[in-house]
Amino acid sequence: MSTLCVPSQVPPVSEDCEQLHKAFSGWGTNEDLIISILGHRNASQRKSIRKVYAETYGEDLLKSLDKELSSDFERLILLWTLEPAERDAYLANECLKKHHQIIAEIACTRSPKELIQAREAYHARFKRSLEEDVAYHTTGDFRKLLVPLVSSYRYSGDEVNMHLAKTEAKLLHDKISNKEYNCDDIIRILTTRSKAQVEATLNQYKNEFGNDINKDLKEDPKDEFLTLLRSTVKCLVFPQKHFEKVIRLSINKLGTDEGALTRVVATRAEVDMKIIGELYHKRNSVPLEKAIAKDTRGDYEKMLLALIGHGDE
Repeated sequence: MSTLCVPSQVPPVSEDCEQLHKAFSGWGTNEDLIISILGHRNASQRKSIRKVYAETYGEDLLKSLDKELSSDFERLILLWTLEPAERDAYLANECLKKHHQIIAEIACTRSPKELIQAREAYHARFKRSLEEDVAYHTTGDFRKLLVPLVSSYRYSGDEVNMHLAKTEAKLLHDKISNKEYNCDDIIRILTTRSKAQVEATLNQYKNEFGNDINKDLKEDPKDEFLTLLRSTVKCLVFPQKHFEKVIRLSINKLGTDEGALTRVVATRAEVDMKIIGELYHKRNSVPLEKAIAKDTRGDYEKMLLALIGHGDE
């Protein structure tokens, strides 16, 4: 499911560090060399590179990159070079005041262990808890949903209780029919049940009542809380579909939303980018790499293509 291409024979970490240091030296920066290394190393390898680079040259690799690079290419490289939990912590903090969907995205598409690691990384970096900051920067229904989402520690197994699925499907339908979208039961089910249990409940919902739950939650397309509820559902049961939509909206319009495109590629290249790309191709009749190449330029384009498995090693 990952699209990251790592060479079968990876050079020693010390050699990668030496090459990166060379890329920053002299007149101009060798961006192609940076892409050829960082664009083809997995999370564990990138962590080792950062450690050895700091020990060898007395500076965090991220600081060296920050000094040498700029614009969208810099942001993509920096996000990619962060450890996954650090990256989630950074993204969560960055979007607290404006993009509630990204908070839900992190909370719902990561495993229980990954979410705990993101919370620990957040605490270490910002000296506050993620839950505390989400509660402070949100209000009303948004706070009511997002605080338990980021605080959750779901059961991660596949076992489901079908009797419970039927009961809670009916409960969800009753509440949604009455437009009680912010009721405690809807929020409890979406924020505490395992992903497998939520999926079983939503399948039961569709079987019994005829519609996908998200169709019934489109009563008012301009209602921002309903939009967040729909994103939460999609992130829990079919995250690849959510990310395909984020990419589609980021490039299939006038002007590219580089922030969204960068976020999805940097966070999903080692997870499920292959499936996201297949969904994109199926929906848009254009391969994702062609759409990205058409919409982006230069080193930013090269790094994006490397991470989705279509760059030059």
